[in-house]
Amino acid sequence: MKQCAFLTLDEPGDFVIDDEHAIAPLRDLGWQVSTVSWRQTRRAWSEFDIVIIRSTWDYWNDVPAFLDTLERINGETRLANRLELVRWNLAKTYMIDLQHRGVGTVPTLWADSLEPDFPASYQLKLGVDEIVVKPVVGANGEDAYRVSKADTAVRIQSIAARFQKRDCMIQPFMPSIIKEGEYSLFFFAGQYSHAILKKPAQAEFRSQEERGAEIRAMLPHEKLLQRAQQAMATLSPSPLYARIDFIRDAADDFLVMELELIEPSLYLRMDPRAPGRFAASIEQWVFPG
Repeated sequence: MKQCAFLTLDEPGDFVIDDEHAIAPLRDLGWQVSTVSWRQTRRAWSEFDIVIIRSTWDYWNDVPAFLDTLERINGETRLANRLELVRWNLAKTYMIDLQHRGVGTVPTLWADSLEPDFPASYQLKLGVDEIVVKPVVGANGEDAYRVSKADTAVRIQSIAARFQKRDCMIQPFMPSIIKEGEYSLFFFAGQYSHAILKKPAQAEFRSQEERGAEIRAMLPHEKLLQRAQQAMATLSPSPLYARIDFIRDAADDFLVMELELIEPSLYLRMDPRAPGRFAASIEQWVFPG
């Protein structure tokens, strides 16, 4: 029987993981699926025909160890997504490359540290009253802050302290995240699969389900799908799976907020045919033609 491993974290905690929806359709294709921690050392990675990075949602706390594991896997069997894509996608500076490739992205400034009075200069450069500050390496909305001119000096100094000698990105706050939400489109083996809309909870701006966001399935606007396909076309090698997050701008276009190629939640439960598509893509990935 063909062997597939889904990499996960040791302690799922409150995370919503739905990778199990792909197990039955993979079994129908002759696969046995094992869910294993990326930190495990009991089983040789060579036992698996493919190892797929899934819910490894603690890797950013120990990136060197995570990369060491992926390098070992890559030396023994197939790794998805490919190691070169993972390395490129680890730091959100990949947004610079997307922009150079002609992909519309949320305007972003970059800093390797923040001063205690940082907001004013970035608000001026971006031409906005509100900004969002995020770490260059991170996930799940951790240490992401919405900053406005009304914030107290104490809060500003507290945020600046989180980014002392720490690479960060500064973007304009996009009001449509509150009014409308964030769009996520999913691609398997380069082909569009399904889409969702994530609307943040009241008094939140982050769109993670674990932070109370409302998640619903949707059919993407033609322009939105086109923007996603354009972004996918810039990737080489083509990934087994990808999630692209978009926000609508003031000109009624769609800008990339993030392009996730490492461990995005795939929301397989939101489309009854998505698990089968994912399983078929894995089969095609390992046994092309």
